[in-house]
Amino acid sequence: MNRHTRLRLKKVLAYLAVGAILGLTGCASGKKNTQPRPSVLGKLPFVHKMTVQQGNIVTEEMIDRLELGMTRSQVRFLLGTPMLTDLFHTNRWDYTYTIRRAHDKMATTRLTLLFEADRLVEVQGDLRPNPDRAAQRQPADLLVPVPDWEDDRGLFARFLLDPESESARSAQRTLR
Repeated sequence: MNRHTRLRLKKVLAYLAVGAILGLTGCASGKKNTQPRPSVLGKLPFVHKMTVQQGNIVTEEMIDRLELGMTRSQVRFLLGTPMLTDLFHTNRWDYTYTIRRAHDKMATTRLTLLFEADRLVEVQGDLRPNPDRAAQRQPADLLVPVPDWEDDRGLFARFLLDPESESARSAQRTLR
C-alpha cells in the first residue's frame, strides 16, 4: 500500500469511529423522563395559568334527579352523552370531569352508571344521589329577560328591502 492509500484508510476509520460513538451515545440506555419539566416561571404567583376543564360537568342537582329504573334516554337527557362508553361493557357509562385551576392541583370527579335491560340499576363514583338534599332544594323560577326588538338592519335592508317604510319613501323622494 502506498502512503496515500494508508492516509485515506485512516480517515475512513476515524470517520467510522466518530460515527459509531455518536450513534451509540444517541442510543444510551437509562430511565427517560416522559413528563415535561415545568418551567421555573410557572411557579411564580404572578404568571397567568389558564383554567382547563375537560369532560362532562355533572352537578349535585343533576345527580339528585337520577332515579334507579330510568331508561338510557332519560339519563342521557339529564346528564348528557357520556364521555366514555366502553364497547366491551355497553351497560356501563362513565362520566369523568377534570378541572385544573391556575396553580392548584387537578380535581377529578367520576361517575359510573350501570344499566341492565336498558334501565339504570346502580350509581357509582364520587357523587351519589341524595333524596334528602333533593327535597331541601327549592325549585328556582327561571326568568329569561328578552330585550325589546330594535331595528338594527343595515342601510340596504332598511331602504331597499322594505319599500313601505317611511324612511324608504323619504329617501326615494329625495332621489327624484
